[in-house]
Amino acid sequence: MKAKTKNILIDALTGIIRSYAQVFFSKSYFFAGILLLVSFFDIYAGIAGVLSVIISNAFAVLLGFDKNKVKEGAYGFNSLMVGLGIGIYYQPGFEFYLVVFFISILTLFFTIGLEGVLGKYGLPYLSVPFLFGIWMVIIASKGYSALAISERGIYNLNDMYAIGGLTMVRLYEWFNNLNMPESLRIYFKSLSAIFFQYHMFAGILIAIGLLYYSRLAFLFSIIGFYAAFYFYNLIGADISELTYSYIGFNYILTSIAIGGFFIVPSRQSLLWVIILTPLVAITLSSTAYLFSFFGLSVFSLPFNIIVILFVYVLKFRLRNIDKPALVMVQQYSPEQHAYSYNNYSKRFGKLPVIAMKLPFWGDWKVTQAHDGEHTHKEDWQHAWDFEIADEDGKVYDGSGNNLNDYYCFNKPVNAPADGVVELIEDGIEDNAIGDMNLEKNWGNSVVIKHADELYSQISHLKKDSIKIKFGQEVKEGEIIGSCGNSGRSPVPHIHFQFQSNPSIGSKTIDYPISSYVVKKDKSFSLKTTANPKIDQSISNLATNDLLKKAYHFVPGETVKFEVEESGNKQTQSWKVESDIYNNTYFECEITGSIAWFKQLDNTFYFTHYQGKKNTLLFYFFLSSFKVIHAFYPNMIIKDSYPLSIYPNKSKLFLQDFCIPFFKFLKAEYEMVYESFNNNETKQITLKSAARFGNKKNNSGLDFNILIGEKGVSEFSITSESKAIKAVRIF
Repeated sequence: MKAKTKNILIDALTGIIRSYAQVFFSKSYFFAGILLLVSFFDIYAGIAGVLSVIISNAFAVLLGFDKNKVKEGAYGFNSLMVGLGIGIYYQPGFEFYLVVFFISILTLFFTIGLEGVLGKYGLPYLSVPFLFGIWMVIIASKGYSALAISERGIYNLNDMYAIGGLTMVRLYEWFNNLNMPESLRIYFKSLSAIFFQYHMFAGILIAIGLLYYSRLAFLFSIIGFYAAFYFYNLIGADISELTYSYIGFNYILTSIAIGGFFIVPSRQSLLWVIILTPLVAITLSSTAYLFSFFGLSVFSLPFNIIVILFVYVLKFRLRNIDKPALVMVQQYSPEQHAYSYNNYSKRFGKLPVIAMKLPFWGDWKVTQAHDGEHTHKEDWQHAWDFEIADEDGKVYDGSGNNLNDYYCFNKPVNAPADGVVELIEDGIEDNAIGDMNLEKNWGNSVVIKHADELYSQISHLKKDSIKIKFGQEVKEGEIIGSCGNSGRSPVPHIHFQFQSNPSIGSKTIDYPISSYVVKKDKSFSLKTTANPKIDQSISNLATNDLLKKAYHFVPGETVKFEVEESGNKQTQSWKVESDIYNNTYFECEITGSIAWFKQLDNTFYFTHYQGKKNTLLFYFFLSSFKVIHAFYPNMIIKDSYPLSIYPNKSKLFLQDFCIPFFKFLKAEYEMVYESFNNNETKQITLKSAARFGNKKNNSGLDFNILIGEKGVSEFSITSESKAIKAVRIF
């Protein structure tokens, strides 16, 4: 019972604290602490703010709403702002707190309602519930004689003394007397106005918290504010519009939201921050004039209108959908958005929508590639010719004068991907060696439709070898015929190309091959997606069942390891889970750390990590960042980690500011397929490494992974400062 009560109290406190951070799209406890302190620069406003959050969160739980959202502060921050706003405007008293109680409930209802309405379109409700709540109180209070207007804030020094005595007064005066440009003063006061404070001291504290939470949010806040400041000067507008009530915070919040919260930080997001600034200014001026007739302030209305409208508009794009790119998985950190998106784009952005495989099994040689020496020219340049060659590079045995002398002749040819047979040409005789049939240039051919405007064509097949029919559905790897020597083909080979329409011999398109291995001497290299080159010996990946089983994790499964470090042993467990979007992840039962993963085309990928960086799960994330379900001796797999895991925090701090423009840090992954014992006790050994920095200053970790018949049985971690061994408990 005590533990349950303790957990309830912790969740309640978390929901209160995060409600403060949510105002700035954050989950940082440190930043929330600063904002909580600032809100109490007016004691009664601070009390009203806390009460509003408690009331709103309590009713959200009582009514059965999502407890996780309550804990995140999603249902509390709008009520917080209403409480702070009316706490500043009105004198405290029984009647006032009665209004606080009921307006907190009403603001919660506005929040839930707008979440349902705007959420259907994938849009945020931002601070719209706050606007409805505070406007209603201000309008209603005109008839409430018991609500008295507050006279606090006139004597700020008295307020500071009440909080922290003479020390706080001196600190307040020191900050306010700092020698700085007037524009910077307005920036700090605009920041403080977000929490209904109107002095520079509060703004500087908020700026410090903002910088701690996010370097990019801080940077965009300055860029957005100064874009507005100079726009006002340029058009000759009254600068008092920014200073009056310091509603310049609309530009600050808009720039943070567009610069890096709802949109991935980039040059494009920065450009849109600047472009949208005049739109916020026009909206602010027009709505302020209109609302003045009702005696109301626009508060954050311009910010809400422009951000919601812009995010909504971006959802209708038909092209350039990554310029700027919308954030798909909200991580509450502009830096994380940039690092994750850049890393994901680099790893998966160039992967084709449909993975096309080589149309054969075993090792074949590329005898003519794109822009070929003989026939692959101009509109037909994106094509390949394939033959089978022996270790000496010869493509035939014996004299080479007979079709059967050629290793590839009559070998099966496979469908490169799932599709529907669109066209078949058959019945053309195979040529004698050296002859060509120029009238039937393409010979016996099959065209398969894989998607709209995506067809594959395989030509020069053997007469009467085609095993499929027009309109038939075929699966990847299904045999469609045999290699022959028909058409314009002096020696047996396969001609392979992709095209945008179904006619045999159509113009080719540049479309890559996915997941194939290049063999050179006795070494192997993996190509995730590429165009095979002339003279390369290539093959499709041959799936290794041991590896496939080892890296196949099912939601609901628990993975346990006995971990030994410095003589100490402990057991660590991870739960395999999936969310409502079918994203799969490991969750450490001790620390709550999470590592997301996915499986694409016989490859296991980790995509993102969240949590402590000294856990076994983090080391497994590093060690198995990308694993191919195929074993080739000494095959090397390379990839790049998201920079958010970079261990040097001072360097990462500088990189945070630069990531929308350029990257100077490196976090590289490498795995070597070392050995495969295929005897009675089957075992695979993999070695991987995580490297951070450049060649001159390269630190990192080394990993050794053992895979048995039951899965990953053991892995170890070594570096200059640590040695950890983890043994799987099955």
